[in-house]
Amino acid sequence: VVDISRLEELKAVKERPEAIRIGALTTHAAIEDGKVPDLHNGLLRRVAGQISYRAVRNHGTIGGSVALADPSADWPACLMALNAQVGIAGRDGPRSEAVAAFVRDAYTTSLMPGEIVLGFDIPRPDAPLRWGFAKVAPKSGAFATSIAMVTQAGKDGPVSAVLSAAASRPRALPRLTERLGERAAPEEALRSAIAADLESEMPTTDAYQRRLHSATLLRAIREMRAQ
Repeated sequence: VVDISRLEELKAVKERPEAIRIGALTTHAAIEDGKVPDLHNGLLRRVAGQISYRAVRNHGTIGGSVALADPSADWPACLMALNAQVGIAGRDGPRSEAVAAFVRDAYTTSLMPGEIVLGFDIPRPDAPLRWGFAKVAPKSGAFATSIAMVTQAGKDGPVSAVLSAAASRPRALPRLTERLGERAAPEEALRSAIAADLESEMPTTDAYQRRLHSATLLRAIREMRAQ
C-alpha cells in the first residue's frame, strides 16, 4: 500500500481560460466549502454537499470516487455530464481520457498497473450553466438508488443528461438529450424519451425502477428549466 495523501500537487486546483483542473486529492468538503472556483453555477458544491456525511466528505476525494467507479457514486455522473477529462500518469508518461470512457463498468476503469489519477479537467461552459441534480437514497448518507444529472449551457447550448445508480456505470441518455435540446418540448415527450432510453440502455430494469428513474430525471429537468 502506498500513501499518496501528502502529495500536495494532487490537491492543487488551477483555473484556466478554457477549463478548471481539480486535483485528484481535492476533498468533497473542499468543493462543498467553495474552495474550488465556481465555473458551473454552484453545481459542484451541490453535488459535493450531498455525498454521505460531513465526516466522510472531510476525507473522501474526487479522484478516489471516480477511480473506485462505484455505480452509486455522484462524481462520475457529474463529470460525465460536464464532459470532463481525467488526467492520468504512469510509467509511459501522462495521458488524458474522457471520464465517460475511463469508467468502464462497476468498480472497473481504464487505469493500468502503475498508473495514478492526477486530476480532472472540466471545460468552462460557453454560457452560464443551467443544471438539475436529483438523487434518491434509502436514508440520508446511504448509497443512492437513482442519480439524475442534466445540464445545458445557457438556453440553447449543448445539453447533457446522465443517469447513475441505475446500471453498472453512469449512462448518457441520447433520446432525452435530444428532446431537452428542444426548448418547448412538453413533459409528456420527455417521459417518452426517458422510457425509450431506459429500454435501450438499461433493459433489465423492472417497473418500479423505471418509475423511480423517470421521477428522478424529471425532478432534475424541472430544476434545470427553472433556472
